[in-house]
Amino acid sequence: MRYYRLPGKEHQSRSGSLVVIDDGDAYDLTTASDDLGSFTELARAANACDRSIDAIARGRIPDAEPRDLDSVDRNALLPVVPDEVWAAGVTYSISEKARKAESGKPEVYIDVYDNERPELFLKATPSRTVGPRDAIGIRGDSEWDVPEPELGIVLHRERVVGYTIGNDVSSRDIEGENPLYLPQAKVYDRCCSLGPCVATPDIVEDPHDLTMSLTIERDGEIVYEGSTSTSEMVTSCERLVEYLRRHNSLPETLVLLTGTALVPPDSFTLHEGDRVSIDIDRIGRLVNDTVVV
Repeated sequence: MRYYRLPGKEHQSRSGSLVVIDDGDAYDLTTASDDLGSFTELARAANACDRSIDAIARGRIPDAEPRDLDSVDRNALLPVVPDEVWAAGVTYSISEKARKAESGKPEVYIDVYDNERPELFLKATPSRTVGPRDAIGIRGDSEWDVPEPELGIVLHRERVVGYTIGNDVSSRDIEGENPLYLPQAKVYDRCCSLGPCVATPDIVEDPHDLTMSLTIERDGEIVYEGSTSTSEMVTSCERLVEYLRRHNSLPETLVLLTGTALVPPDSFTLHEGDRVSIDIDRIGRLVNDTVVV
């Protein structure tokens, strides 16, 4: 199943509704129970009953109001509000090459690529994370900025409960100047987008066999497009999650971005007003415009 967050209806006190798509039909689970107002609340209910998230949702669908599929796509908000967003780097061979190209210290990235321990870093807090059709940010003090399309793993109480699409927007010139500047290159206002939904493992099936594509439009014209597959990852999702858990008390709900294999050419940088679209099989499409922050 796929889970979306939409603006709440007038009679609802919550700021959003949890909508599930099952077999091509959409249902507002919040109308069936006020206790199912978010994906995290649904995950809590599943955990309390020792049942799957999809089993809990199916049990409430008969009491839920239907929603129009077009309105779901048109009005989708940030699908899950994670306590933290983490990200991984140098998980594809192309990202390792790109990081070497931007840095005056390429051995740092070669060492990560060749080692067992992955690169993991805190990417965003809730206030720095945006959803579908909201604007992603590029730093005003950077001259080389790129989107980084990534598969996102959704964890609840340290267990993998779903997948989403993430955009790890990055300032490549700041990071390239010195690896110690990584937090400034990665963490700032509107530095991350997630969406359009959370797809459960039954829908995704194999997270290492998904086609991923990136399209960037400027003034109505495509200025970059490319595609890859998560099968090109040299680091498994399981290993990333295992290392993230090590000696690290995770918050209740968290998203872990798994790295990128789609890197625009070195001559490319994002401009304000660009539209970035990321598609991943079995999950959907995440679209964001760009603004200077």
